[in-house]
Amino acid sequence: MVKANVRVAVIGAGAWGKNLVRNFAELGALRCVCDVSEQTLNQIQQKYGVRVTTNMDDVLRDADIDAVVIAAPAAQHFEIARKCLSRGKDVYVEKPLALHVEEGEKLLAQAMAQGRILMVGHILQYHPAVRELKRLVSQGELGRIRYIYSSRLNIGKLRTEENILWSFAPHDISAISYLLDEVPTHVSAQGGTYISAGISDTTLTTFEFKSEVKAHIFVSWLHPFKEQKLTIVGDKKMAVFDDLEAERKLVLYSHRIDWRDRVPVAHKSEAEFVLLPKEEPLRNECEHFLHCVSTRETPLTDGRNGVRVLQVLDACERSLQKSGNPVEVVPVRLGYFAHPSAVIDPGCEIGEGTKIWHFTHVMGDSQIGDNCNFGQNVVISPGVKIGNNVKIQNNVSVYTGVELEDNVFCGPSMVFTNVINPRSHIVRKNEYRRTLVKEGASIGANATIVCGVTLGRYSFVAAGAVVTHDVPDYALVVGVPAEQKGWVCYCGVRLLETEELAACPACGRQYQIDDAKCHEVVAAPVIQPAQPAAASDFAA
Repeated sequence: MVKANVRVAVIGAGAWGKNLVRNFAELGALRCVCDVSEQTLNQIQQKYGVRVTTNMDDVLRDADIDAVVIAAPAAQHFEIARKCLSRGKDVYVEKPLALHVEEGEKLLAQAMAQGRILMVGHILQYHPAVRELKRLVSQGELGRIRYIYSSRLNIGKLRTEENILWSFAPHDISAISYLLDEVPTHVSAQGGTYISAGISDTTLTTFEFKSEVKAHIFVSWLHPFKEQKLTIVGDKKMAVFDDLEAERKLVLYSHRIDWRDRVPVAHKSEAEFVLLPKEEPLRNECEHFLHCVSTRETPLTDGRNGVRVLQVLDACERSLQKSGNPVEVVPVRLGYFAHPSAVIDPGCEIGEGTKIWHFTHVMGDSQIGDNCNFGQNVVISPGVKIGNNVKIQNNVSVYTGVELEDNVFCGPSMVFTNVINPRSHIVRKNEYRRTLVKEGASIGANATIVCGVTLGRYSFVAAGAVVTHDVPDYALVVGVPAEQKGWVCYCGVRLLETEELAACPACGRQYQIDDAKCHEVVAAPVIQPAQPAAASDFAA
């Protein structure tokens, strides 16, 4: 059941936007509608009794609006969505997400960085017939899928900001990828331009998938009659989804091919009509968006899904420009990964390849390097600086004033502090002390690092230790309070000390130790995998 406390504004109340207005109004979520037509707004206000405006800034500034639904012309999707996300709004964008792949990727990265819901209006994935087709395909009732054909034809509204491919084909690209659970690897598209120069009015596109399935999509707004059909050919059954049928939208055929005298012979069977629930796909889609805003779940057609469709469309466009020659579909690449349950505040910097897992919170004004990995329930506070390849295990909070250089390891549930004598009833933000963890240092599980100390390069803090003073480079410290019990190699293995040098039994590196300092003098020619140290090596 949709929670009624989600408050929605719709931007764009034209031919399709009015349907979104109706659905969100009937769901009790509509609070405001923005459109350039005052006549349209007057009709909406009279019918639904909601606030209306011709100024989009009124929506952006309204703190009572939780989410914005964008049904403006496609050329405006990127800029409107960007502004809404920047104001902390969850966003639903009608297809296509944008008109350029780079714009879609920027919106996706922005939504992930800010912990916002970004959903794209790929309505067929919410259609009862397509959902039933998904079940039939997934459970193998159609057999091995061989071929899919889709047609979306009409003598309809002609557009100038996007061609027929970008206007009609997103529906079918989204649906076919959903049914097959994969995106095409290569596409080839041919089209015809008959009305406006450079704007294709009809296209026929071939898709090749890694699973060896092939598909065709035929779209046109210069057709004498309306047609919306999706045909799936399996080696057990064939399915036809005709969205213009009032009752018998989904039909199955158990046709088969027999071989006689090495000649294929077709055997036709009676049509089997599939009973579908009486649901409006758009209502399902709107309810799903409200549900995701309420629960923070990732939408079925989220921003990543929208970017995938954009990349397929981009490949189709490139093929059109090459007179139908096949082109490769470039896979989605995102600079970093954040689990949907993670919260990424605005204003933080996150490097390439970093992974942020369940229920982690990265606050604004923090800087995170490349290829880091944060486990569950991690908190990164404002102003924290984290280098490259840092690994932070579950249940660790990195507070303001802490800096982690490259290759630092923080074990599960270890603790940083930022004031010496905290009191709940006394604010001591001006007393925060800087803690520096230098390159390659490792901190064991449940250890505590008292603020104001520096952990040296490649030092090792044993599990459960409480560090109250600076730790030298390569030093091994254990106990409460922590005391030095030896030295540790670059590779993490305890060093064997002699009168002159300390050597690593695992990788062969050698170190000079004098005046309570350790520095490397002979590097290992090849670093071998480090062997786990015995528990006795780190005992107090």
